[in-house]
Amino acid sequence: MASAEKKTHRTDIEQRELFENAQRRIKQKKRLTTHFVIFIAGSILFIILNVVLDFGKEFQLFGTDWFVWAILLWFFFFLIHAINVFFVNKLMGKEWENKQLERLVAKQKDKILKLQQQVEKEHPLPTSTSNSSLNA
Repeated sequence: MASAEKKTHRTDIEQRELFENAQRRIKQKKRLTTHFVIFIAGSILFIILNVVLDFGKEFQLFGTDWFVWAILLWFFFFLIHAINVFFVNKLMGKEWENKQLERLVAKQKDKILKLQQQVEKEHPLPTSTSNSSLNA
């Protein structure tokens, strides 16, 4: 009976982790979509400011209007955001974190075991036969 409860508890933890991961991914994608909508609206605003309202018409970088550079720079940041959400997160998501954690814990346990063996080798505990001869 106790093993069934333990198994159910483990399943509940796994389900919760899956749910939290799904919520986190949804939030990331929602923020990316919001970023895209704001990027489109901002780009349109830049074009209207420059072309229609002649704002900064005389300011050009390398012979190109300022709004083109502003939109390209913003697009670059949007692209970094998209790469982070769709590629980096898959490469370094929750599974990657868990594998890294397991690897580091195993490495730490190995170091502790080696240190323990070194201590036992350099400072061995007295055996029970030496204790009995001392008591006699």
